[in-house]
Amino acid sequence: MGNLLDRMEPLLAAMPAVKSPEGHVHFKNKMLWTIAILLLYFFLTNIPVFGLDPSSQDAFLYFRALLAGESGSIVHLGIGPIVTASIVLQLLKGADLIPIDTSETRGQVMYMGLQKLLIFVMIILEAAPNLFGGFMRPDLEIAQALFGGNAFAVSFLIFLQICLGGVLVFLMDEVVTKWGLGSGVGLFIVAGISQSLINGFLNWEAVADPYPVGFFPRLFAIGLSGGNYIQYFGTDMLAFVTTIAIFLIVVYVESTRIEIPLAHARVRGARARFPVKLIYASVLPMILVRVLQANVQMFGMFLSNIGINIFGTFDGQNPVSGLMYYLAPVNGPQDWMWWVHDLGHAPWEVLLRLGIDTTFMIVGGAIFALFWVKTAGLDSSHVARQIQMSGMQIPGYRRNLQVLERYLDRYIPRVTVIGGVLVGLLSVFANLFGVIGAVTGTGLLLTVSITYRLYEQVASEQIMEMYPFMRQFFGRE
Repeated sequence: MGNLLDRMEPLLAAMPAVKSPEGHVHFKNKMLWTIAILLLYFFLTNIPVFGLDPSSQDAFLYFRALLAGESGSIVHLGIGPIVTASIVLQLLKGADLIPIDTSETRGQVMYMGLQKLLIFVMIILEAAPNLFGGFMRPDLEIAQALFGGNAFAVSFLIFLQICLGGVLVFLMDEVVTKWGLGSGVGLFIVAGISQSLINGFLNWEAVADPYPVGFFPRLFAIGLSGGNYIQYFGTDMLAFVTTIAIFLIVVYVESTRIEIPLAHARVRGARARFPVKLIYASVLPMILVRVLQANVQMFGMFLSNIGINIFGTFDGQNPVSGLMYYLAPVNGPQDWMWWVHDLGHAPWEVLLRLGIDTTFMIVGGAIFALFWVKTAGLDSSHVARQIQMSGMQIPGYRRNLQVLERYLDRYIPRVTVIGGVLVGLLSVFANLFGVIGAVTGTGLLLTVSITYRLYEQVASEQIMEMYPFMRQFFGRE
């Protein structure tokens, strides 16, 4: 594997990339770049794919909020290829199948190049089944008008458009990461789910019954008409309570931390604290868990569309039998409350699906949290090196890298696993009872946590603008 990577080094070094800033980027400029990319993202979500038949299916319908892409738009794939590539790379790195030392400049270049190469590969692999697996169908009228009835030519045109959208999302993510605040992946998730939440609270359109689907319009409409709140508003109230509960719990948990005291080795009286949050790896590893599920479901739908039902059958985007049914995520009360909804499955089947999903979320959350901490440079060795280079040390301990690393090992690995399990449990709780809007509980969990951390980053950026000497400790220069 090492020899193969060495031969691939020229290719990996030549992968397209957004130019990194040569010096410090002022906070105001970071805000401008972030807002500009956000506006561009909203613009792209409103550009429909040319040549697409309106009757096409969305293979990622129930994962759309997490993938941060608009169905049928040029950014149909969203962040799916980026996250899938990250999953593959983390698994390979965690299994020591990629002998790359990311502590060296050469290793960092090769690792980033390999990640970009995998992203481009995933863009193609995720775009192809959408087109040639029967999900995104070509418009036969356009095929007749432009290509003499050649539907394959229209399909290939659609394929090129969504591949272009995948590349644009990747480049926009890099712009935000290098020139803006936070990451593009988190920004796009927050943007998409925020839209859905606003729609869930304020939409006055009636779909399934005479009342609007939005929470507040529905509340007032039922009251003015004298309707039955229990019949028409019971599940909405449950979703509202769950939404508020998740918001409060995530804010509380994000503020829970262990603070490791630090003192400057040369400047007397200069002290600081290194916070180890309860959700140390953030909630982003949960995206990896859900995207892995999304890819499994898309594979099952692809096989079902071409007549291979060995893993299960589908009714549209819904798995109704076989292995795919048991591996499908639970996204609300309608997926497991068999005494309220007609699910078409025996209670033991529903409970088995619920148990598999719960286990997958909790165990997957812990495993991917460990992988994320390792690959993102948040593990004990990287943090110890960062503290050492900043001139800080733990009071009462020798200023030695190995001593510092062993001290951090008491907290970081344990907190990482506990945080991953906790995030998995919160996600399961939110998914069981549903939330406001066309988002999953996992999506709401991600949005609240990402927004809270973005707020913290904005605060730290403002502090570093006031006290430039702190940039060295945070690794910004």
